[in-house]
Amino acid sequence: MKISHICGALIFLAGMSFGQKEAPLPPDLPAYGPEKPLQAPVVNATKLENGLTVWLVSEPGFPKVAFQIAVRGGLAADPADRPGISELLAKTIDQGTKTRNAKQIAQELQAAGGDCNATTEKDDIEISTSVLSSRIETGVNLLADILQNASFPDAEVTLAKRNLADSLQQRESEPSFLAARALAKVLFGDHPYRVAAPTQESIAAATPSDLRSIYEQRFRPDQSIMVIVGDFENARLLELLKSRLATWKGPSESPVAAPSNPFATPEHAVYVVPRPGSVQTTLRLASFGPVRSAPDYEAAELANAVYGGTFSSRLTSNIREDKGYTYSPFSFLRSYRQAAVLTTGADVRNDVTGPTLNEIMYEMNRLATTSPSDAELTKTKRYLIGSEAINLQARSAVAQELATLWVDGLPPDYINTYGQKISAATKDDVDSAAKKYFPFAHTVIIAVGEENVVRDALAPFGLPVHAAP
Repeated sequence: MKISHICGALIFLAGMSFGQKEAPLPPDLPAYGPEKPLQAPVVNATKLENGLTVWLVSEPGFPKVAFQIAVRGGLAADPADRPGISELLAKTIDQGTKTRNAKQIAQELQAAGGDCNATTEKDDIEISTSVLSSRIETGVNLLADILQNASFPDAEVTLAKRNLADSLQQRESEPSFLAARALAKVLFGDHPYRVAAPTQESIAAATPSDLRSIYEQRFRPDQSIMVIVGDFENARLLELLKSRLATWKGPSESPVAAPSNPFATPEHAVYVVPRPGSVQTTLRLASFGPVRSAPDYEAAELANAVYGGTFSSRLTSNIREDKGYTYSPFSFLRSYRQAAVLTTGADVRNDVTGPTLNEIMYEMNRLATTSPSDAELTKTKRYLIGSEAINLQARSAVAQELATLWVDGLPPDYINTYGQKISAATKDDVDSAAKKYFPFAHTVIIAVGEENVVRDALAPFGLPVHAAP
C-alpha cells in the first residue's frame, strides 16, 4: 500500500471519530403536508421554416412576457487564439444593428418595460429580456433585429473591450475566480471546456471584424431556440414571429461542431494558485458527475444535497455548525451538454486549511459508504422539488430553464421527469450514485492562498502538489 493511501486512511478514520449526530427536531412540529408533484409548463413547441425552434408558454394573468434565446456555440466554440471572445460578443451584441444604435435599442426596450441581457455559457450564448404584454410586438421586433442585424460598431466594441479588460482585472483579484479558472484547466486539460473566461491577451486582440465573423457563423436559426413565457395568445404571437424572422437564414457552411465528450481523468492531486499574503485558503474540489440526460442524474442530485448541497447538509453541519471552519461551504452538480462537474467549495482561515480538507474528505467518503437516513432522504427530496417549484414561479426562470433543457438536448417535459425521478429515488439509488461519483480519491483539489501555508497544511495527505496551470 502506498504511503499516501495509508495517510489518507488514517486521516479518514480520525475524521470518523468526530462525526456528528443530527440534532433531533422538536417533538411538537407538525407533520409534512402532502407532497405536490412538479408541474412542467404547457409548451406549444414548433419549428419555423428557417429551422428556428420556438417554445411558447401562454400564461394569462400578470401582464409581462419573458423572452429567452439560446444559440449553440459558447465559450467552448471560441477560436484557440481568442479564448473567451464569446463574452465580448455577448457584451456588444445589443450595441447596434444596421438600423438602430445602442441608445435607440436601450430606449425602445425600456419604453416596453424591459432591458436586454446577454450571457455566455460553455455551450451557448443566451439573450433575454422581459417586456409588458401590451408591448410584445416591440420586444419581438427588437430581438429579431439583434438576431439578424447586429453590427458591432467599432466605437462600441472599443468601449466594451476596455470595460471587459477592467472587469477581468477585478475578477482576477478574487480567489473564487482564480480557483474556478484553475479548476476548469485541470479538469478539462486541452478540451474546449477548459475556457472559463477571456484573457487580457484575447480581449486586446479581438476586433469588430472577429465579432462579426463569429456572429455570422453561430447566429443561425437552425442552431437556436426562442422561448417566450407570459400573457399572450399563441397563434397570434406565432404569426408575428414568422413575419419578423422569415428572412433569417443560416449560412451555407456547417454549424459549429459540438464539443466532444471529455474522457481524460485528471490526477488526484493538489493544485496551488499562489496568492501572497492571503490570510485564508480558498479550497475547491471537483470530479466528473453525470450529465442531466444520464439515468442516475437525479440520484446524484440527491446524494449531493445530502452531502453539501443544502444548508442542513452533512458538510455544512460539520465544518460550519460544529467546527466553525467556514461560514458558507457548498457543493453543487453543474451539467453541461457533454460533461458534468461535482464541485465542493470552502473559504477558510489559514490555520484550518488542513483540518477543513480532512473533514471534506471524511464527508465525501462517508457519503460513499453510509446510506442517508430516512429523514435526510425525505428532507432532500422535498428541498429539491420545492426549490425547483419556487424557482419556476418566475416567468423569466421558466424561460431560462426551458432554453437550458433545449441546449442540453432534453424535452420541455423533463421538468416532470425530474420531479418524478427525485420522488421515486430509493436509498439504493442514492448509494449507487454516491459510490460512483463522490469518493475523495476521484477529486482534484485547487487551493488558492499563501503557497507555503497551503503546502505545509496539506502535506500530511500525501498527495502530489503541483502549481496550477
